[in-house]
Amino acid sequence: MPKLSLPLRLALLVAGTTLPLIVFAAGIVYYNYQQDRKEATQSVLATVRSIRLVLDAEMQRMTGGLQVLSLTNSLRTGDFDSFRRIAAGFLEQYGKDGVVLVSDRNGRPLFSSVTPETADLAPRNNRDIVEKVFATKRPQYSNMFIGAVKKSLILTVEVPVIRDGEVLYDISFSPPIEIFQAIVEKQRPSQDWTISIFDGDGINFARIPNPQDTIGKRASPTLHAEMFRQPEPTFPTVSLEGVPLITSIARSSLTGWTVAAGVSETSLVGPLWRNLAITSVIGGILLLVGLAFAVRMATTIARGEMLHDLLIEELNHRVKNTLAILQSVATQTFRSASRAEREKFEGRLGALAEAHNLLSTEKWQGSELQDVIRRVLQPYLLNNPQRVRMFGPRVPLSPRLAVVLSMIVHEIATNAAKYGALSNDSGTVVVDWGTMDDSTGRQLRLIWTEAGGPPVVAPVQRGFGSRLIERSARDQLGGEATVDFLPRGVVYTVTCALGAA
Repeated sequence: MPKLSLPLRLALLVAGTTLPLIVFAAGIVYYNYQQDRKEATQSVLATVRSIRLVLDAEMQRMTGGLQVLSLTNSLRTGDFDSFRRIAAGFLEQYGKDGVVLVSDRNGRPLFSSVTPETADLAPRNNRDIVEKVFATKRPQYSNMFIGAVKKSLILTVEVPVIRDGEVLYDISFSPPIEIFQAIVEKQRPSQDWTISIFDGDGINFARIPNPQDTIGKRASPTLHAEMFRQPEPTFPTVSLEGVPLITSIARSSLTGWTVAAGVSETSLVGPLWRNLAITSVIGGILLLVGLAFAVRMATTIARGEMLHDLLIEELNHRVKNTLAILQSVATQTFRSASRAEREKFEGRLGALAEAHNLLSTEKWQGSELQDVIRRVLQPYLLNNPQRVRMFGPRVPLSPRLAVVLSMIVHEIATNAAKYGALSNDSGTVVVDWGTMDDSTGRQLRLIWTEAGGPPVVAPVQRGFGSRLIERSARDQLGGEATVDFLPRGVVYTVTCALGAA
């Protein structure tokens, strides 16, 4: 997988930290919307209940007034002229459009507050409710119908006039529709609300908004379908104007009428989209600022890296020149020396150069132990790569530790090539290492084991290579190097302190 560029990595870092914050903020906005929606649902139901209580209280007041009229002696004795004055006092509470009628069992008007001439009045249009009053001896509340007197849509409150336990007359009152319209207008919380009062058949007789266009019409299909299923449900509907609403309804047990109130979905969704838009804009601005900052930082870091690489290249160039000069000086110095001595020195110089090349590849950030060993032993693996096996964990080395271990492994391999397992075609070498922790810190232990070489003979005196291995391990690495001349092959053990290196 190709390595991502620094600007792209910084941009991904900024996006990876900013985008979750934007998503989190959007989640909070949506959570607040859900809470507002829940509160709106509760508010709708509370408003419906409040309007129903106001409506029931008003209807009980009307019913009580009619019941007082039904108890007057003038009405019971049929003195309708005296009763007219009493009825006028009752009508003053409701305005000029209210009508009081007294009718018999057949719905024939015996008294009308509109005219004293009742002989010409047509029979009651809602005969069913008159019969119900006589049958139940209880007040009744009608649905909307066209009144015989007003010639318009009306509602009536019907109260029996009882004498000696029998219903003598039915006294009815058709209140002005404006009374109910005033109730919904006073109870409307805001312009986003739609409030209606329906009769027992779902016909609208008070509504806001658009009362002139909707009174006398049936409820919208979505509302009418739920109106008679449950007493106080809350559900989504679409108004007669086509506005989506969250609606609650409450049916009156007194009149059988239904109050419905709904708040516009737009009033709830609008703030949601507005807050989401604000969150997105602010988040986008922050993201762009972060990306611009990341690009600027990437440019600054890239310039620093270019300068760092330039200095590393200059260092490599100078070190290579130094090694070349050192090799030239050695050639002149060892002109009179034997070939073996020149090869020893040039081999050690080559090992130092290989360690430098490895560190140059890693930009002097250190290297892996296995890479260091493989570089030193590469000349011995050309013909038979299987003769040297390496085992051990991944161990990163500092530049100084890599150089010193490279020199030590070179000296050990040189001795093996001259006297040990690498001096013939059948010898093998096993290099394994591991790390351990003790009181002084983290330690590296490297073991070089030879087998299959010539018979092992312990040297009489120690050469320069052995002293180099021992002193480098002790003085440069803070450890030690030991060699065991076993019959099956030589074993080198090198320990060093990784922390110190």
